[in-house]
Order: sequence, then C-alpha cells, then structure tokens
Amino acid sequence: MRSIEQLTEEILSLPSASRALLADKLVESLEFDTDPVIQTVWVTEAKRRRDEVRNGSVQPISGEDALAQVRRLIEP
Repeated sequence: MRSIEQLTEEILSLPSASRALLADKLVESLEFDTDPVIQTVWVTEAKRRRDEVRNGSVQPISGEDALAQVRRLIEP
C-alpha cells in the first residue's frame, strides 16, 4: 500500500484539471453533520438566487469581477 506522501507526490504530478476533479470527489466523499434546517434554508436560498438569474431580475458577474469589487471595498 502506498503512503500518503507517495500518493500526494503522484497526485500533484497530474494535470490541474485532473487534480481539480479529484479534489471535488474527495470533498464530496467527506461526511458532514449538516443540520437539516440549515440545509433546507441554503437550498431555498440557492434556488431563489438561481431563479433571479433566470428571470433576469439579477445579472450575474464573473468571479473575477466579483473579487475585484470586494477588493475595492476592503482596500484602504
């Protein structure tokens, strides 16, 4: 059996897209004790935001633009 260090070295040699896919799968495999009430609230909020984008009441912006706006707000 390979050690964590060996696996890490092998994984880090993969192309970035493959590493990202693996990272997603690893995160999905973790079990979280999620409060069902909180989960319901977040799902409702996500659907509300999705619907706002779909019906045109909100215009999405790129992640890059969002980060730029936040940086402008927090930089002195």
